Amino acid sequence: MCQHCVIDQVKERMLDRRSLLRGAAAAAAAATIGSIAAPAQAQAPTVAVSTSGVRDLTHELHPDFPTYFGDPQLRMVPKFTYKDNKFNLNEWVINEHTGTHMDAPLHFSPDGKSVAKIPVENLVVPLAIIDIRAKAASNPDAQVTPDDIKAWIAKNGPLPDRACVAMNSGWDAHVTGTKFRNADDKKVMHFPGFHVEAAKMLLETTTASGIAVDTLSLDFGPSPDFATHNAWLPSGRWGLEAVANLDRLPEKGAMLVVGAQKIRGGTGGPCRVFAFV
Repeated sequence: MCQHCVIDQVKERMLDRRSLLRGAAAAAAAATIGSIAAPAQAQAPTVAVSTSGVRDLTHELHPDFPTYFGDPQLRMVPKFTYKDNKFNLNEWVINEHTGTHMDAPLHFSPDGKSVAKIPVENLVVPLAIIDIRAKAASNPDAQVTPDDIKAWIAKNGPLPDRACVAMNSGWDAHVTGTKFRNADDKKVMHFPGFHVEAAKMLLETTTASGIAVDTLSLDFGPSPDFATHNAWLPSGRWGLEAVANLDRLPEKGAMLVVGAQKIRGGTGGPCRVFAFV
């Protein structure tokens, strides 16, 4: 196609777009006039979201981010650079369960939902935060127990429908050091998690969509059998690991948004997780 032909086509598209915009503006003006004339009860409600009330619950991911197995789980290979190509593009080699990430039901079941199959309405849910910082400070193997859940309910009322129940152990403060994994001489890790009986209580008595931890695993560090993973994920619920900044949120009242990557067949994946307060 000749250069002049291309230019003429671009001009025509721009003119068509301007006509479309003028039409949209006229329709918006008509809608505004109509809304003034219409009864108040007929107007659609307006939802206002303030960015000042958003809290980022995601750690910055990089190749040296601490991992459950100890080895790096992210590699970034430059494929194009601005210096040579006038744009930047990296290729990633990544483990699904790295950084702030989701555990999908498929992670611990033969035929559970992959991360792509989790309904989006189950990724925007109320957040209930159980604070165990005091006992985690004196015992790195502390766990969220049924008694902790009962104490939260006694203080805050019933857990909201479809909630994500999160453990705030304060462990995210250790993410830049060796204490995040906290491995002993026998390479056994020591950090907090959910007790399997707490997971079972949530399964039996609530409609919780997920559980979240600020450590490397839903199970506590020295777990020999991933009991909590095996109880929770096959039920169709999800988990979040290595969540950050839970101390910036109230125990009750925040709305969690989980930006899970929609990868077919994924057993999990790094997420951008945030909350509205």
